[in-house]
Amino acid sequence: MTDMVERAMRIADEVLAPAADEVDRTGTIPGSHFDCLAEGGFYGLVAPPESGGAGVEFGDFLRIIEVLAAGCVTTTFTWLQHHGIVMGLATTPNAELRQKCLRQAADGTLRGGGAFSGVIPVPPRVVATRTGDGWSFNGEVTFVSGWGYVDVLHVSAFDPDSGQVVSGLVDAKPGKGIAAVHPLELVAAQGSNTVRLVFDNLLVPDERVTTRIDREEFLDGLVVGLRVDSSLAFGLIDRAARGIAGLGETAVAGALRAQATELRNRFDAALADPPALPALRAETSELAARACSAYVVAAGGRALVRGHEAQRLARESLFTLVVASRPSVKAALLERLAGHADAAGVA
Repeated sequence: MTDMVERAMRIADEVLAPAADEVDRTGTIPGSHFDCLAEGGFYGLVAPPESGGAGVEFGDFLRIIEVLAAGCVTTTFTWLQHHGIVMGLATTPNAELRQKCLRQAADGTLRGGGAFSGVIPVPPRVVATRTGDGWSFNGEVTFVSGWGYVDVLHVSAFDPDSGQVVSGLVDAKPGKGIAAVHPLELVAAQGSNTVRLVFDNLLVPDERVTTRIDREEFLDGLVVGLRVDSSLAFGLIDRAARGIAGLGETAVAGALRAQATELRNRFDAALADPPALPALRAETSELAARACSAYVVAAGGRALVRGHEAQRLARESLFTLVVASRPSVKAALLERLAGHADAAGVA
């Protein structure tokens, strides 16, 4: 176990978990949560050491997400969006932008979120048009988390003329092209401050563009995110198993933990086989839903009282069923939930 994983365990147990019910009740994440993560070096997990990052191995990165999610899914999901900006800055050919922003992103003084889902549907919901020394983005992104917590957004749009996805940094505030901000009322993780954004001639100058790549290449690059996002569900499974064990149902807790371990191992082994990942992402979210439902059953009627951990985890498991999903994951999940996984070839 690395120092960063151990540090994450302490933060989860001492900071995030004790406040998780209050975060759920108020729909607000304390700024001190994000400050604590920044001070611990968790904003630079995927940044190279020469840019002030921790440079952790991918396996440790996944484990840290799990550990933090077991403490508070809302905080962890919101913080997780930042790493897309770090990766974008670390790999961008725009050397001047990288030099200007990467170290700040790695130490958490510049905090970011993502707004790329508008290029996934067919046709894309966000379109880029060349305008002189930059780009004009128009359209809407239906699910953007961290609004009010982050300084910048990593925004992506589709250029129909070239077939490329153009991505760049914009300030996370209304006006100057962000024409409308519509807050969403979520059943869980309300504290993530998730909104729907409408872009009307949102200008992204070339100096703030991170990448321009073919849409297929862009979508292929999102596949590994299925494993990353599944770490949230694995964190919920761990937390539910702890609660179930605390109620004396140790055999049930042990069975759920064993299933999670076996599934995690299969998932990690399949990282070299991208077509297998959507089904595994679906299986992980289904297991989280079952584990959290089992916690509700183990706790009985008290679990239905607002404020009990079991009902909160059950709602958060619904969140992991759909958030950051893809059409292939949705199809696999529906097959599993309908009881037809074997017939559909979903293992």
